[in-house]
Amino acid sequence: MKSTTRGTLAAVLTGVAAAVGGAATSAAAVGQVPVPVSVPLDAVSRVVGTEAPQAGLEVPAPLLMPTPPEGPRFVPGHLMPERTLPEVPFTGALPGAHLSTPVPGALGDDHVGMALPANPLRTVTPGVALDAPLTRPSVANHGLPSLQEPALGVIAPVLQTVADGDLSTGPGL
Repeated sequence: MKSTTRGTLAAVLTGVAAAVGGAATSAAAVGQVPVPVSVPLDAVSRVVGTEAPQAGLEVPAPLLMPTPPEGPRFVPGHLMPERTLPEVPFTGALPGAHLSTPVPGALGDDHVGMALPANPLRTVTPGVALDAPLTRPSVANHGLPSLQEPALGVIAPVLQTVADGDLSTGPGL
């Protein structure tokens, strides 16, 4: 493969990565807004004749937003770029939950509550790195490439978050 062909291939891959990244950046400017969702359990309270638990969710909207991927990089001595299929990072948030339930006489207080707020989330999709079964053209081989073992690697996915919560007891939470 001539160096001009490799340069053209690099330009095309970089252009595609930039186009995907540009669209993701404009969508990421929207931001995340938590949408509260309450679970209606009032009818259960009336039918059973006792106080029902209160439950609610905090769902971030949008849940996940892509960010621009890092483009492929050329490595000397290889025909293919280092990251043939680049990893795509996403940012978002884990949904939150709030729960309060009556527990008469068990703990001395009459309600137990749990709050799990929406937490930030960062994830990266798996990527692929591969190398062609041919080497670069060499002078020793009259300008022809030599055969080599093809290489294929999968770049592991990433998931990062910090989950926290609050457990409380008290009268009439």
